Amino acid sequence: MKPTRTFWPYGIILAFVLFAAGLTGFIIIATTHAESLVSGGYYEDELNYQTQIDGAARARNAGAAIRYDAAAQKLVIALPPSQHVQKAGSKVEFYRPSSPKLDREVALQPAADGTQTLSVADLATGPWALHVTWQADGQGYYLEQKFIVAAK
Repeated sequence: MKPTRTFWPYGIILAFVLFAAGLTGFIIIATTHAESLVSGGYYEDELNYQTQIDGAARARNAGAAIRYDAAAQKLVIALPPSQHVQKAGSKVEFYRPSSPKLDREVALQPAADGTQTLSVADLATGPWALHVTWQADGQGYYLEQKFIVAAK
C-alpha cells in the first residue's frame, strides 16, 4: 500500500510566511508614509481662533468681500475704500488643504478703490482656500473664501 501524501504542513508554513510578509509590508508602508499636519503651529492657531472670528465679523460688517470668477480664473478682493489698510501684517494666503508645499503668500495691496485682483491660473487644479488678513484703524480684519480651480 502506497502512503498518502499530506500537504497540511506546507499550507501552515505558507500561511505563516504570507502573514509575516504582509505584516512586514504594512510596517514598511506605515513608517515611510509622510503624514503632514494641516498646520505646523496648529496649537497656536487654535489659541488665536477667537481673534480670527472677531476679525471676520468686523470684515463682514465693514462690507469687505471676495469674489471668484471661475471662467476668468481671477479672485477679486474688495475692501472698503474708506479704510486705510496698513501694509504691515496685511497678507493674502493661498492655502491648499492637501499639500502644504503648494501654499503661497502674497502682499495685500489694494488699489485706491479698495480692490485687488489676483490670478489663479498658475495654481494647481483642485480645492483651495484664500485667507486675507489686514489691519486698519487699529483693528484686525479677516476674510476667507474657498474655491476650486478647474482643469485648464
